[in-house]
Amino acid sequence: MIINDGILTGIVVYGGMVLAAAWLAMIIWTYRDMRARSRDALAHILVALMVALLTFPGLLIYLFLRPRETLSEAYERSLEEEALLQEIEEKPICPGCKQRVRDDWQACPNCHTRLKKPCPRCGRMLELSWDLCPHCAAALPNYSGERTAPTSAASSHVRPRASLEFVESDDA
Repeated sequence: MIINDGILTGIVVYGGMVLAAAWLAMIIWTYRDMRARSRDALAHILVALMVALLTFPGLLIYLFLRPRETLSEAYERSLEEEALLQEIEEKPICPGCKQRVRDDWQACPNCHTRLKKPCPRCGRMLELSWDLCPHCAAALPNYSGERTAPTSAASSHVRPRASLEFVESDDA
């Protein structure tokens, strides 16, 4: 069986075109993939040249050595990390019931634990342990949140303050 020279030439030319297209596609794919993984323009060009010169071995070398994540994946990961850090940062919680509270609340609405006290002079919220207002520099009376009877000379001992104070409700 004799094959016509024209058909054989056509098959060889077609095969060469397919190989050339595959070679060009590898170069373009490598360049685009590296562009998605790095901002370094020199690295983009060097990787494309390596694949152009070495063809399949160059592509394998690139696949082994390329950065693991794309720039968009790295950006998304950094956003997730930032969101987690913001979640972890100081979010005030009630010492009584461990529910989230706001910075400007005087008492916890869930368990009625006193969280802060107002300054008698400027009205801003202060920590319970403070004895001086940092906003207006007013000296604060020894405030425990409870009404105490006047002390006599016989009973001049100081009663230790409880770690949690509860606000009495007006429902009675």
